[in-house]
Amino acid sequence: MRTSTSGRVGQYAALLAYLVFLAFPFLWLVSTAFKSPRELGSLHPTWIPRHPTLDNFRQAFDEQPLLRAAGNSLLAALAAAAIAVLIATPLAYVMARHRTRLAKAATGWVVVSQAFPLVLVIIPLFLVLKHLRLINSLAGLVMVYVVWALPFALWMLVGYVRAVPTELEEAAAVDGAGRLRTLVSVTVPLLAPGIVATALFAFITAWNEFFFALVLLKTAHKQTLPVVLTHFIGAEGVADLGPLAAAAFLATLPSLVIFALIQRRVTGGMLTGAVKS
Repeated sequence: MRTSTSGRVGQYAALLAYLVFLAFPFLWLVSTAFKSPRELGSLHPTWIPRHPTLDNFRQAFDEQPLLRAAGNSLLAALAAAAIAVLIATPLAYVMARHRTRLAKAATGWVVVSQAFPLVLVIIPLFLVLKHLRLINSLAGLVMVYVVWALPFALWMLVGYVRAVPTELEEAAAVDGAGRLRTLVSVTVPLLAPGIVATALFAFITAWNEFFFALVLLKTAHKQTLPVVLTHFIGAEGVADLGPLAAAAFLATLPSLVIFALIQRRVTGGMLTGAVKS
């Protein structure tokens, strides 16, 4: 009994330490965003600002076009998430239900492709987009985001499809439903938590992505938020810490809000709506 209690205490302590480790950068970012320049330069920093101020936020919006950049990031992230899910859902269904050698090879390729570094794929992608005349365009950036998110989206959705009982699809086939009708009317509703989780992953990946946007977007009014954040760092590498922290804090809010809104669906039961009416 004592061993079991000690084990649980150790687990909770490890979990608390991990949460503190994850929360520390964000809490320090929030604290920095509300500090005055005098406090930022203090030799004895504090967690809670002594004299909270919104000057960093006003300065951030005055110095850089944050709203326009956020709009570009939002458009690219939403489009990439929607397209990736639309492509990955039927492909994942085929890969999960038809376990042929080709499907197994495709699954292996999906896993291996995640190990490719960005530098390895940027040159071929750049040449392809240049041939299609999509350099310096949000459409080209969305295409790259879809390609980058699709392997992991497939890997996630294959697992969700395999968790759906095949008996439900067989029952739909007995009722006369074809493959497409079964996928749309039976399987996809049961995949709602997986689809939402996959879309969330694709959105956050595209929203936070920096390297592709830096290379592919040259015009200032088309740049995304992560690229614009680097403009708070001067030519000599000295960061305008207050406005940078304020802008970075605002950049993290959409991901947090979206996750808070859909977390119930992400954690919802897989078999919601499986009862035949």
